[in-house]
Amino acid sequence: MRTIRLLSSLSFLVVWTTSATRTVAQAPTVVDPSLLSSARWRSIGPANTGGRVDDFAVARVPGAPDAIYVATASGGVFKSTNQGTTWTPVFDRVDAMMSIGDVTVAPSNASTVWVGTGEANNRQSSSWGDGVYKSIDGGRVWKAMGLKDTRHIGRIVIHPANPDVVYVAAVGHLWGSNPERGVFKTIDGGQHWNTVLFVDEHTGATDIVMDPQDPETLYAATYQRQRKAWGFNGGGAGSGIYRTRDGGTTWTKLVNGLPHGDKGRIGLDLFYADPRVVYAVVEAAGRESGVYRSMDRGDTWEQTSTLNPRPMYYSQIRLDPKDRNRVYLLGSNRGFYVSDDGGREFRDVFSTVHSEDHALWVDPDDTNHLIVGGDGGVSISWDRGVTWLFRDNLPIGQFYEIAADMEDPYTVCGGLQDNGHWCIPSATRLRSGISNRDGYNIGSGDGFYARIDPTDPHTVVVESQEGRANRVNLATLERQAIAPVSPERLKKGERERWNWNTPIVMSSSDPKVLYMGSNIVFRSADRGVTWRAISPDLTADVDRETLTMMGAAVPERALSRHDGQSSFSTLTAIAESPLDAKVLYTGSDDGQIYVTRNAGQKWSNVTGRVPGLPPRTYVSSVLASRHAAGRAYATFDGHYNDDYRTYVYVSDDFGQTWRSIAAGLPEASMHKVREHARNARLLFVGHERGLHVSIDGGAAWSPLALNMPGVPVDDLLVHPRDNDLVVGTHGRGIWILDDIAWLEALTPEVVRGDVFLVPPGRARLLGIYSPQAWYGAGQFFAPNPEFGAGIRYYLREASRGDVEILVSDATGQAMRTLRGSGRAGLNQVSWDLRMEPPIADGARDNAAPAAGPGVPPQGPLVVPGTYTVTVRAGGQTLNGAIRVDGDPRVTFPDADRKARQGALLDLYDLQKTLAASRTASRFAMTRLDALKRADNSENNLQTRVNQLQAEITAELNTASALSRAIEGYSGLPTTDQRRQIDWVFQDVSTTVEMLNALLRNDPIRTAQSPIAMPPQRR
Repeated sequence: MRTIRLLSSLSFLVVWTTSATRTVAQAPTVVDPSLLSSARWRSIGPANTGGRVDDFAVARVPGAPDAIYVATASGGVFKSTNQGTTWTPVFDRVDAMMSIGDVTVAPSNASTVWVGTGEANNRQSSSWGDGVYKSIDGGRVWKAMGLKDTRHIGRIVIHPANPDVVYVAAVGHLWGSNPERGVFKTIDGGQHWNTVLFVDEHTGATDIVMDPQDPETLYAATYQRQRKAWGFNGGGAGSGIYRTRDGGTTWTKLVNGLPHGDKGRIGLDLFYADPRVVYAVVEAAGRESGVYRSMDRGDTWEQTSTLNPRPMYYSQIRLDPKDRNRVYLLGSNRGFYVSDDGGREFRDVFSTVHSEDHALWVDPDDTNHLIVGGDGGVSISWDRGVTWLFRDNLPIGQFYEIAADMEDPYTVCGGLQDNGHWCIPSATRLRSGISNRDGYNIGSGDGFYARIDPTDPHTVVVESQEGRANRVNLATLERQAIAPVSPERLKKGERERWNWNTPIVMSSSDPKVLYMGSNIVFRSADRGVTWRAISPDLTADVDRETLTMMGAAVPERALSRHDGQSSFSTLTAIAESPLDAKVLYTGSDDGQIYVTRNAGQKWSNVTGRVPGLPPRTYVSSVLASRHAAGRAYATFDGHYNDDYRTYVYVSDDFGQTWRSIAAGLPEASMHKVREHARNARLLFVGHERGLHVSIDGGAAWSPLALNMPGVPVDDLLVHPRDNDLVVGTHGRGIWILDDIAWLEALTPEVVRGDVFLVPPGRARLLGIYSPQAWYGAGQFFAPNPEFGAGIRYYLREASRGDVEILVSDATGQAMRTLRGSGRAGLNQVSWDLRMEPPIADGARDNAAPAAGPGVPPQGPLVVPGTYTVTVRAGGQTLNGAIRVDGDPRVTFPDADRKARQGALLDLYDLQKTLAASRTASRFAMTRLDALKRADNSENNLQTRVNQLQAEITAELNTASALSRAIEGYSGLPTTDQRRQIDWVFQDVSTTVEMLNALLRNDPIRTAQSPIAMPPQRR
């Protein structure tokens, strides 16, 4: 056997040349994801923010609880069978886009569920889909059923008696034109599809309803719309309402009483008790926009109301299935609109839960029972909307940007879609984990950047939409508006050009220095009190009135004109070099990349030096390297131009030349690129389908999803102290991959080697409290990181049998022996920082004293210091060192710690003595039982042994309880605790003496040595 010393984690990591001009060529190294499967992400929420919900479906079977399905805008599908007390994600393991437009259950078979991917809400932040999926077992297994290029699904309806007959309303590409849109029909459960309603390549179908009494009669709403990075056109001649009475073979466009001219988005519903009654909310010009009703199956219509809030984003109307006069219209900023007179007068109901709703389910059997969903998650009412129960246990937050402070444990803050800015700790000191009560709100609106001062955790700069920046004092939650204004006073009616997600940078060299970008860069040296423009216009300054979509310029009176896109030619990214604060890079929504090397005195446009990049491709991120002065990275997002190719680049000469490093990444929007602080070759890219990692500087990429669903990763960071990889997902909140030292060490050389021990990170002796609290089901809790030390090792090939891990102290004394997996790839064993248990595994039983219910006594915690780790695997021995630190929250003098540890070791030795005594007493009892069976006689020795066993158990309990009490406080044992140690030693001494005497006598005489009492250390 050969011994391999642990290599320095830096000695083989840096293979970039020190020159900033080029890198060393090397063969790409792709890491098989299965080799990393032992690593796990932690989802930490928060759940009390909610996130956008697009649709509900409820499967009802008599005698069984309802199955509620929730379709989220970018977080997949959830299911509950207990009215939302708990939720199960049922779409996470599907290789699909996680934006869901619709979920539908077959009326005739509650186990048949259809999902249409790609939300139909037309936002500038909307993700897209890749077709429709079906499950025939209630969401356990899913199968792709086609229509992949529809991109956005508005509605799915299923025949009430035949689950194989399905209609899909597909809106089609949001960011471009395509032919796969309209209404599709299958009669064989999705094996084959027919396009039964098609208008043109700019127009899709956004809604469809079926007559429950005559399933051959359906109504479909078509919608002409398109969005670009520069604007939106939400209407046209293609929008309208169509009816079929022959199952889609022929369609009639309904016009009598409906608005003339261009129309926009349309929502539909019908009165199930009398399907002659059909309602529509129609987007049109002026006062023609609003609610329409037909009493004759659509032959004629009358307008009942002009109410139609933000139609391109909402356009959802629902009818009470039993009350023809009760109409719900979604889209209120206070809750939703309700009419009790058939839609003529609506009142704005303040729901007390998050407004801006997109989905409403009305229980057909009990119309007091409602489920509503919107930008703030899911809420349930049992009194027709008078009161609501917010289900704050769905972690579906849609983060855009994140940051982390340097507190211990650190806190993650970030901005979310329509939920402001929230902060959540990465860990708590409670055994219950991280809960909703640990999260807190620090900003409002559509939240984006939150920049935390690393030297002052109470100072955070937050930004809401279009440059609304504030500096927040977290101690008081006071805030000061600090957004810069134009250097020159603007004329009346003019406004600066700010991106919806305005970039803000806090300097890494001086956190008082801030940068913000409109179409120019502003710099502040005093946390935003004063600003100075340091650049000219760094965009292409495109006049969007000259641009076209759907083959023409956007008319001045276009419906929903440029909704959500108030400006164009704005900055989207700013990066300051960590190596030279005078070096800055910017990116813009019209595809421009600029660089300055003298703090803004001169700027160079390097856009034309990026090869293979289409014009006006949105710059999603720029990053100045911390490893080489001239190195920079950039990601571009082409989906705004209906281009889903991958664009990731690196430059080693301040942007003068660029090369693509996108090979191996999926075709999706690339959002952020990040590099590791110590390993120059370790890169991460967050994109619309998750996260990829490269261990060779971008030459090859490997997925890093592990147990995290494939949701959009909009931002990510590596914590500079804890080495955690933290990601902000746009659909499932914050996720943390704890201590990525194993990724840092997983170089191409390691992957090609046989066996490797990852340099162990630090471990800390933290006091974790177990609160006396009862929560019941339905509360959201996220796990803390594992307490103790993670020992990770890599095996290129599987090892025969388990791997042995030995932990020793500085003197070479063994502290703990652990067993690990011998599977190929990365393996992990957790050491709880304790010595060996005082009772061997084979000697434990239900009578053993416990550290908790059913838990055997534990060995004492080790003291701070450096410990040697020895891993024996594959015929090799690897050595490393773990540094164990004390709890940073407490002051514990070394002398006091040593004295306390002496008392704990006394009790530990006493427990081991009692364990040996119990083993010996059991042996004696076995001998006595055998004698009793031989001569069928009673023996009073059995009574005496039974009494001694009872004494041993009681003394074990006493020693264990005393050990826990002393270990539970970072200080010297009390005087009474010291006396109790003396007493239990006296008791055990008496018990051991009596047991030894019994073992020396016939008929249970043994050859074993007498049990010895351990010495006390004082």
